[in-house]
Amino acid sequence: MRLAIIPARGGSQRIPRKNIKPFCGKPIIAWSIEAAQQSGCFDQVIVSTDDAEIAEVARQHGAQVPFLRPAELSDEHTGSTAVIAHAIDWFVAHGQSPAQVCCLYATAPFVSADDLRRGLAVLNEKGSDYAFSVTSYGFPIQRAIRITAAGRVEMFNAEHFNTRSQDLEEACHDAGQFYWGRAEAWQQGEMIFSQVAAPVMLPRHRVQDIDTPEDWTRAEWMFKALQAQTNGTQHA
Repeated sequence: MRLAIIPARGGSQRIPRKNIKPFCGKPIIAWSIEAAQQSGCFDQVIVSTDDAEIAEVARQHGAQVPFLRPAELSDEHTGSTAVIAHAIDWFVAHGQSPAQVCCLYATAPFVSADDLRRGLAVLNEKGSDYAFSVTSYGFPIQRAIRITAAGRVEMFNAEHFNTRSQDLEEACHDAGQFYWGRAEAWQQGEMIFSQVAAPVMLPRHRVQDIDTPEDWTRAEWMFKALQAQTNGTQHA
């Protein structure tokens, strides 16, 4: 049994009601639900939430909400691993045994059905415990700078001041879209960012964290540009 589990608590603070806020014509969570459905990877697409309104919006867009998440797993300090493990345990307690489970974020409108299928293929082909979306940094992290308490700048790694960018190792980061994993890995709380995980590379132009109002505006601009490009290609 394969599950898509979309965590979507109700208490977002920096962007109120973020998980169901309209994004380019529909609640943002709907884009994740639709990508999961279109991928054909899942026996069930469920939303794990503590919020009745989010649950209703999720159902309207085709997801299932078989339970409401308990309050102790719905605060801002609870990590995704615990939320996914709770959902898996709920299914096991109700006589079903998920084998492969994908944590799919509610605020990931750039996620595609193709990438979800590719993530499942990577999980299986690599024999890893996890496979998750990553992308490369657009600037060498070895030449990053910080602003000091005195309002000046200093390098994190000053030894690389004269190192050419092309001579520095490329670095990647979590793309914040989806995390395929084996059910046992989620239940055991295995660390995702480790040797047990395999990367699913995404291009930078389809990756945008959405944590602040500024992020939201940027994401909508990017999304509309991608849609216009896609529509133009289809009509060419």
